[in-house]
Amino acid sequence: MEPVGNLLRNLPDARSAEVFQTLAEGPHARIERIVSCGQASPPGFWYDQPQHEFVVLIAGEAELRFEDEEQSQRLGPGDYVLIAAHRRHRVESTSTTEPTVWLAVHFD
Repeated sequence: MEPVGNLLRNLPDARSAEVFQTLAEGPHARIERIVSCGQASPPGFWYDQPQHEFVVLIAGEAELRFEDEEQSQRLGPGDYVLIAAHRRHRVESTSTTEPTVWLAVHFD
């Protein structure tokens, strides 16, 4: 039997850098927990990923910005977004007072 995990337990210290943990992966998908604390994308940087990404904010808060939209989207616990492959986006901010925990599913 596989061990039971909890996305909100044993959180790594992410104050100096985001922490990425692969929870499961296969030939066409990867599921990861991302823990942030005050991180944001560098100025002028845009993610341009070859796979689709479905992301759920589990805890904390963040602002996500798409290059083709004027306004950032503020995300709180339970909010999710599907990011199409090659849709340029960036993280404008994450909470500095508590860990921001993301669940990300990357898939073809």
